[in-house]
Amino acid sequence: MRKPIIAGNWKMNKTPAEAAALVNELKPLVADAGCDVVVCVPAVDIAAVKEAAAGSNIKVGAQNVHWAKSGAYTGELSADMLVAAGVEYVVIGHSERRQYFGETDQTVNQRVLAAVAAGLKVILCVGEMKDVREAGATDGLVDYQTIMALNGLSAEQVADVIVAYEPVWAIGTGLTATDEQANETIGVIRKAIARKYGQECADKVRIQYGGSMNPKNVKGLMAQPEIDGGLIGGASLKAADFSLVVNYDK
Repeated sequence: MRKPIIAGNWKMNKTPAEAAALVNELKPLVADAGCDVVVCVPAVDIAAVKEAAAGSNIKVGAQNVHWAKSGAYTGELSADMLVAAGVEYVVIGHSERRQYFGETDQTVNQRVLAAVAAGLKVILCVGEMKDVREAGATDGLVDYQTIMALNGLSAEQVADVIVAYEPVWAIGTGLTATDEQANETIGVIRKAIARKYGQECADKVRIQYGGSMNPKNVKGLMAQPEIDGGLIGGASLKAADFSLVVNYDK
């Protein structure tokens, strides 16, 4: 059985003091969670969140990583830097990184390889824009994105990668894929992994839904057989809301 994983993506929100306060409020609310709990925070918040989360079941993630170990890449952070800061997880290929900052399938792959080599647990984001969904090309796109991003990894390494399916048209728009739509597309991602790395590997990979999961829709989504968790945006910025998602099975 795949253990569910609920990860909050705070995006560009919270100062270090605000971040620590949120984690301290969250800790008792998720202490008995039946899933892995992760908060992926802005880089300046990592130290404060690590300190606040110490001794709890909340793990800390970053929102991006560079592929080089060091060099002239102003503003970037290497995988080794994140590991040294106490980060365990890292989001790679988020739709906002692709949309606003020129991320490509090739650079996503480079970042994935670097993160895995450093021992980070990758949360790999794939997903389609609205025009792709309307053209009926979703399956082909997420299959391609997934295989491209994982290129160069062994089946053993892939089994530890977490994939987050993001229907980009459902992020911050108020729209949500139906439970069945989300499950179907996540099934496509799993089949792509099985084709390249074998069914045993695919059965181990945890695949999250990343399209506006919230306290109202979490139970229905998590009841789907292919969905192993969520990558939560807005709902992760309030302890009460995030805890309701984390404790969806209570």
